Amino acid sequence: MSTGTTAVWGRAEQQDFRSRVRGSLLGGAIGDALGAGVAGFTLEAIRASHGTDGVVDFVPVHGRRGAVTAVTQLTLFTVDGLIRAQVRRDTGAWHPPTDVHRAHLRWAATQSAWGPDERRKDNGWLAAEEWLYARRAPTRECLIGFGDATMGTLAVPKNPAARDSAALTRSAPFGLLVGWEPQLVLQLAVECAAHTHGHATAQLAAGALAVIVHGLARGETLDGSVQHTLSLLAERPGNEQVTEALRQALGSVRQGIPGPALIEALGDTDSAEEVLAVALYCALVGEDVRHGLRLAVNHSGPSAATGAVCGALLGALHGETALPPAWLAELEGRSTVLQLSDDFAMEMTQGPALHSPTAVAPGWLARYPRG
Repeated sequence: MSTGTTAVWGRAEQQDFRSRVRGSLLGGAIGDALGAGVAGFTLEAIRASHGTDGVVDFVPVHGRRGAVTAVTQLTLFTVDGLIRAQVRRDTGAWHPPTDVHRAHLRWAATQSAWGPDERRKDNGWLAAEEWLYARRAPTRECLIGFGDATMGTLAVPKNPAARDSAALTRSAPFGLLVGWEPQLVLQLAVECAAHTHGHATAQLAAGALAVIVHGLARGETLDGSVQHTLSLLAERPGNEQVTEALRQALGSVRQGIPGPALIEALGDTDSAEEVLAVALYCALVGEDVRHGLRLAVNHSGPSAATGAVCGALLGALHGETALPPAWLAELEGRSTVLQLSDDFAMEMTQGPALHSPTAVAPGWLARYPRG
């Protein structure tokens, strides 16, 4: 498949792809929600509050169980931007970083407005979802980066020194562009990271996650996807910290029984490369999705971030049916995530039937306006 709009998809291929898209987006949201209630806690504080096993189920945060944070909000708007980019493609106005940036500006509006602005006809359906109009611990870097309409670029990024994980945690959707070549997926994720993060490590961590997810969405193994990612990173200046973090995660798999000590040896800060390493390690050693996600949130690091990235990886690897049903049942915004997942899969597999010189589906263009 050379491009997402010209590929010929068989029915089984479409079903597998949709399952992996659903798995990645729902899995990321579940991991985010599982870690949200203990974000910022040390391991000792987690165990003091929840017992020696730590968090094993959703705990109330933001007024309910299963609540998600700004990590999931931004990820959803990333998907919205990617769909809008594809919809605009046959108009000749084709610049995905700009479309993703516009989508994130729509997210920024949810952080200050009371609710949807019905006067904005170009908002599309996602920005009309009232439950998204809530502040859920957005980072300062994202609020500043999307605080005005100026788009950060690789040459002139927003927050030049920012190295935290907030660009990484919204970047799994780039990997779901399975019709793209991996190096283009990497480049798009890096360019969109520069909208808020100027440090090469933050940008390349975002790109690395996208390429790993890209391999999983194409049916590769997790280890194989990481190896391919390492080869692409080697060509990029400033890759050393991300490359070392990925190698350490791979090496830790053989070092003993998985647990907080091994996890915290990979990192316990919110730096992008450490969050990526912890999430990858937990995805590699997890016996199943539930076990992997519990590992990913029970440590002294940023639990929502590591949980979200781990969930996105495991969901893309195994598909939606591997996700724990009890967690899915309580997940905030599940219907929105599902709807967006299916719209993304439909756009990527059947876009020409929805908008082309010979076919226009008015309902689709109302959901994803070209404006």
